[in-house]
Amino acid sequence: MTTESPRWFKSSYSGGGGQCIEVATNLVVSRGVVPVRDSKVPEGPSLAVSAHSFAAFIAAVKTEAF
Repeated sequence: MTTESPRWFKSSYSGGGGQCIEVATNLVVSRGVVPVRDSKVPEGPSLAVSAHSFAAFIAAVKTEAF
């Protein structure tokens, strides 16, 4: 069992407009998930997305599939 805590970061592309998310990619190896949370409410809930699903989402965003 690991007790590693998420190390949150926001994209350098974030324009500071208040509609940002933070991710913690440091848990991919140990837990296989990428936690995601609202940057405006850091004490609020987070969503743990599988590393595979997160990678697919990022690939879709990069190809402008949305």
